Amino acid sequence: MTEATTEPTNPGAVRGGLASLMRAEGAALFIGASLFYLISDAPWELYAILFFAPDLGMLGYLAGQRIGAIVYNALHTTVAPLVLAIAGLLVLWPMAGTLALIWFAHIGFDRMLGFGLKYGSSFHDTHLGRLGKRKPVAAGPAEAN
Repeated sequence: MTEATTEPTNPGAVRGGLASLMRAEGAALFIGASLFYLISDAPWELYAILFFAPDLGMLGYLAGQRIGAIVYNALHTTVAPLVLAIAGLLVLWPMAGTLALIWFAHIGFDRMLGFGLKYGSSFHDTHLGRLGKRKPVAAGPAEAN
């Protein structure tokens, strides 16, 4: 599991109990979407194959931090799978709902593990905190002795 930290480069990240609540919310989304997938009788092979598909958005970082964050966030916000599900209802395409459930489950899984929406400053700066371990503070002159 990743350790979310709060550093000056990520002042907009949630902290403390609120961060834990948001991770629990992610777990609820992951479990809920997976349970709905279970009762949908859709094939689990499809779930397994497509579960990490939204992470292909990380390829956007090849074009730079800002573009990477935009692409990654577009594939990791719950708005996108909801739009897909609604569009599927409108055009009577049930597979859209199946795909949306997998997508929701992935987003919930990421949030549960502390992977949040990205800031343009760095892949590691998320709304749930900075990914990775805190960097050690350099010893000052008084601490050198």
